[in-house]
Amino acid sequence: MNILETILEHKRREVTDVRRLISPEEIRELASRANTIRPFSKALRSHEISLIAEIKKASPSRGLLVKNFDHKVLAIELERGGAQALSVLTDRKFFQGDNRFVQEIKELVGLPVLRKDFIIDEYQVYESKAIGADAILLIVKALHTQLLRSLYECATSLGLSVLVETHTAHEIAEANALGADIIGINNRDLTTFDVSLQRSLELRALIRPGAIAVSESGIQTPTDVRKLKEAGFDAVLVGERLVTKADIAEAVRDLLPH
Repeated sequence: MNILETILEHKRREVTDVRRLISPEEIRELASRANTIRPFSKALRSHEISLIAEIKKASPSRGLLVKNFDHKVLAIELERGGAQALSVLTDRKFFQGDNRFVQEIKELVGLPVLRKDFIIDEYQVYESKAIGADAILLIVKALHTQLLRSLYECATSLGLSVLVETHTAHEIAEANALGADIIGINNRDLTTFDVSLQRSLELRALIRPGAIAVSESGIQTPTDVRKLKEAGFDAVLVGERLVTKADIAEAVRDLLPH
């Protein structure tokens, strides 16, 4: 079983368990009372190339990334450095995240927040709105076509933006057919967790005109960002490169083009 399949198998059990704690009716009610959503898409179009900075404590491939992890401090420093949006990991088992990170970060910073998790059920879409997320991630590789569409439509009906993540030409075609407004290309192979920036450079031209194009993972240097900008990307999603630095704000400024 590859890493993605392992995560999804656990996520299905997790969703079943959480439904017993908070019913679908309750989570819908909480979602309806959630605060105003911040414009995620607008943030990604605000610069020549925008930065979605990721708040991540650990990963399956590298284990613990940040020993003295403080999601609040990270959020403040990433905003201070000039990030345009934040991606917040909420998966507990594999990334040591937590839903409360989204709520607590939203109280401290003015940036729009993407809830980064493995969304496989409509329940999680309502949950995302309830915890204060402005956007969610939908991974094409993790969802069959009909489920992808129903989750996308559910999210947009709640006012949430959706980053539709792809890895192959076929998956980009699915995202295009969906009419996705934001399409990401993940440079990380989710079956092996190997990373190559070449994936984004080779596949960018396949993203439909008008969609916001995001390159995700493996972005390490200002040269990487410049290459992606020249290839036509509107935004980059960067996590490990920033959260592991001693001076987070300075790391953001160093990474972005001046």
